[in-house]
Amino acid sequence: MPRETGRKLIAQNKRARHDYFIDDTYEAGLVLTGTEVKSLRAGKANLTEGYASLDGGEVWLINVYIPEYSQGTWTNHAARRTRKLLLHRKEIGKIEASLRERGLTLVPLAMYFKDGKAKIEIGVARGKKDYDKRQTLMEKQANREMSRAMSNAVRRRGGR
Repeated sequence: MPRETGRKLIAQNKRARHDYFIDDTYEAGLVLTGTEVKSLRAGKANLTEGYASLDGGEVWLINVYIPEYSQGTWTNHAARRTRKLLLHRKEIGKIEASLRERGLTLVPLAMYFKDGKAKIEIGVARGKKDYDKRQTLMEKQANREMSRAMSNAVRRRGGR
């Protein structure tokens, strides 16, 4: 049986990129039970209300929703249980140093399978103000209109 390769996205937290400025990102492994992995392979997870915290030199993922496996028995997992993240000691030290600064938090950005192993991308984030969010939306809209105008101009000239 061939081994899984590549990256398969399970869930993405688009709300985090809207609500926060992301300073640093880290890729972490997850400590999961068997039914959680099966549920993730079915492509079900929700990161929007989740966050990560440091406790005793370890990083924990809190309030991330992985639904119970439909064919699971009494061994099924709790949907919003606290899960341990696997990071290198140096990475945990960097995260701990950056979280000492006021106003920073750890948010999950994406959950995916990388070469058959469940991974999560977490980011050290600073909250955006309302005017920052409006500015970001205006920039997105301006870029979208600019690219649309460019593609229309190319079409009119003959498709070069």
